[in-house]
Amino acid sequence: MHLSDLWFIAIAVLWAGYFVLEGFDFGVGILLPVLGRDDTSRRVMINTIGPVWDGNEVWLLTAGGATFAAFPGWYASMFSAFYLPLLLILVALIVRGVAFEYRGKRDSASWRRRWDAAIFGGSLLPAILWGVAFGNVLRGIKLDAAHNYVGNFFDLLNPYSLLGGVATLALFTLDGALFLALKTTGDIRRQAHVAARGTGVLAVLAGGGFLAWTEVSYRAPGHAATGIASVLLAAAAAVALLAAFAANLRGREGFAFGAAAAGIAAATAALFTALYPNVLPSTINTAYSLTTGNASSTAKTLALMSVIACIFLPLVLLYQGWTYWVFRKRVSAPPQAPQVPPARQPEKADR
Repeated sequence: MHLSDLWFIAIAVLWAGYFVLEGFDFGVGILLPVLGRDDTSRRVMINTIGPVWDGNEVWLLTAGGATFAAFPGWYASMFSAFYLPLLLILVALIVRGVAFEYRGKRDSASWRRRWDAAIFGGSLLPAILWGVAFGNVLRGIKLDAAHNYVGNFFDLLNPYSLLGGVATLALFTLDGALFLALKTTGDIRRQAHVAARGTGVLAVLAGGGFLAWTEVSYRAPGHAATGIASVLLAAAAAVALLAAFAANLRGREGFAFGAAAAGIAAATAALFTALYPNVLPSTINTAYSLTTGNASSTAKTLALMSVIACIFLPLVLLYQGWTYWVFRKRVSAPPQAPQVPPARQPEKADR
């Protein structure tokens, strides 16, 4: 195994971590207008992800940086082809981050409603577009001999990639509902259980359909070992999602959330395994496809990156694990002060 193969695996792990962690952030934001019946409940929902959402986005930055350094050809062609979708994702993430910070800056109901809408939109759009983007990575795009994209934006809106968008939307919403059931109390907790039932059905159907379509149509040919591994990982993802659905019905919140996270991670691993050794297939000619061999940096660059990753990655994981441990308790709405009836004035006696 070459260093380029190891870094392909590392990038797959980074994307899996991002989809698991940022997935429930997106899910909470998508459910904000559904479960947040009043300002207090919306505040509770936002507080569940308040300490961790920005740390979860580090996985995206690391995955993008690792792709740029380890596979510059892949990075260049992918960002050229997906320029508009990635720009929309970037704008949505910026607006969402600003909304988290600015929502409580003014004591105004209309002010908070506008920023709540920004959180919803900034969560919904990336949840869909990430699935569309990865669907096109698996399916392939119109790359010419110079690895330049010669298609247009509407080529990216094909049935397979759109199903990928529905799958990621359903999976992230399910992840968010299960996270809220695990982290809240009272009415929000009960409503989150109900939301997880509906989104769980859609996640199993859309996610299972997307993985099945991938294995049948878009698995890299000529690699039996990775093909078998991809099928096994896809089956494991389906089993994990069914287990999450069943655990939610029984009220086993921790197991349900863990199973959903495992399902998202296994699904991501199945997609990357089906893609290997390609990193961006060409639909014009398979000879034009980008692979781990022709898109990677030099061996010296990959070796230096490996040393740096071995030093700093454990520190990042320890810090993020510590953050989750510190904020591990459930979030509850503040108790309401009892309403004291006004004192009754004594009646004056007639003179």
